[in-house]
Amino acid sequence: MRVFLLSPYHTGSHRQWAEGYRAASRHEVVLVTHEGQFWTWRLTGGFVTMADEVTAAAARHGAPDVLLANGMLDLAGLLGLLRRRLADVPAALYMHENQVTYPRAGRTKREAYYGLVNWTAVLAADTVAFNSDFHRDSFFAALPGLLRSFPDRSHEPKVPSARAKSTVLPVGVDLRRLDPPAHRVGPLVVLWNHRWDDDKDPAGFLKAMEEVVSAGCEVRVVLAGERFVGQGDRHAAAVERLGDSVASCAHLPPERYRDALRRADVVVSTARQEFFGVSVVEAMYAGAMPLVPDRLVYPERIPGEYAERCLYRGRPGLVSRLRWAAEHPDEARGVGADLRATVARYDWSVLAPGYDDWLEGLVISGRARDSGGGGAPPAT
Repeated sequence: MRVFLLSPYHTGSHRQWAEGYRAASRHEVVLVTHEGQFWTWRLTGGFVTMADEVTAAAARHGAPDVLLANGMLDLAGLLGLLRRRLADVPAALYMHENQVTYPRAGRTKREAYYGLVNWTAVLAADTVAFNSDFHRDSFFAALPGLLRSFPDRSHEPKVPSARAKSTVLPVGVDLRRLDPPAHRVGPLVVLWNHRWDDDKDPAGFLKAMEEVVSAGCEVRVVLAGERFVGQGDRHAAAVERLGDSVASCAHLPPERYRDALRRADVVVSTARQEFFGVSVVEAMYAGAMPLVPDRLVYPERIPGEYAERCLYRGRPGLVSRLRWAAEHPDEARGVGADLRATVARYDWSVLAPGYDDWLEGLVISGRARDSGGGGAPPAT
């Protein structure tokens, strides 16, 4: 099949997902992209220029059998513009994240519209995949509250049928590039490898590390997350207070980031929003022990027998686990080694066939309906 993968915010994990699937798929995957900037404009207005790009790609490569859009696109608007250009092409939607359940602190009422774009995209798609059970469950649980905030002619009765056409497909990650695991010695290396946005709570991580360093623990801190204009400046004083414990504070290019993953003994998340956690999965596969919140998607990543050691509640819980790891680095490395195999299933070599089957099933069911045979793709 020919798949047009539509990536209107083509950067970071969105870009890695799109390019990873193209490389691993048995189908012909054509990327149709916009620059990874101005995310609100991409979400609300990018569909207009994306429709032009899809039309141009069809002229170059031939018409697609299926469209695969990520959740940063107003899919309903796009399909409206394309209906006379590419008739009857089925559309699948992949939800990396959503604006319905985004933390509300500091957000305006007007921004509820961003969640409405996600909702209408789900309605417009023939099938929808979420990247985790937590993501799908929390999205559909929050939808009624959003939809009740509008004045009349409620969309709420449509929620059950929208959920019925959804499934869960984890994010594929190029994990094999991290083979083989490295041998680690010396002081504990603590990695924080997330965006420096407020929803990832860099301030909370830095405060926890300051407590650990103040307690006399010997650690090396690697701050490897992507940051945008001004974000590093906001936290410069907190980073400086960690002194010589900071081994690196920079957004690293791919090869250096790979080395940082393979050197890390512990990976920490302080996220307030997380639907999959690519950065934690990568570090776990490289052998790092995870210290992650006991909420969001993270309980899906940690086997039950390691929950007490790896899942924390509140900053005191994180600090106590960090201090234990700093005082027992070899034991922490042993936990990381034990958990490595639990995330190997997220490599693209394992997941891509499931994506291929999902899209192929959509196309086959559409052809069956067109010929009068009925049928619909399975949902889980």
